[in-house]
Amino acid sequence: MREKDANRRYRLELGAAMLLYIGVLFGSLTIGRSMPEGLGRTLLLLSPAIPVMLAVWAIARHFRRMDEFIRLRSLESLAIAAAVTAGLTFTYGFLEEAGFPKLSMFWVWGVMGGTWALVTWTRCLVSR
Repeated sequence: MREKDANRRYRLELGAAMLLYIGVLFGSLTIGRSMPEGLGRTLLLLSPAIPVMLAVWAIARHFRRMDEFIRLRSLESLAIAAAVTAGLTFTYGFLEEAGFPKLSMFWVWGVMGGTWALVTWTRCLVSR
């Protein structure tokens, strides 16, 4: 599969998963707020994890479609982002002990994704 076609397919698969995620997230939050606590509410509030798994599947498929050089560069960027995220979250744990506000685990993916994008963008600029 040509790189252009693989990228187009990836954007389509990931975009569909993210649109589904947004719909399921808003639906589950809207309906879940009025439900009594219990198994049904818990399962409903966990339902956005299903489209997230579809996004993970799209990302994994995209990595399998990449040629070896692009795959290596992408995985290196991901490894750098994971290391930076680990360092930041570990350090913030000490700041929480010093009185800083507790942060939700939702922040971890935001930091990881943002760092991954920044590392990828920086490496693209440097390699020109």
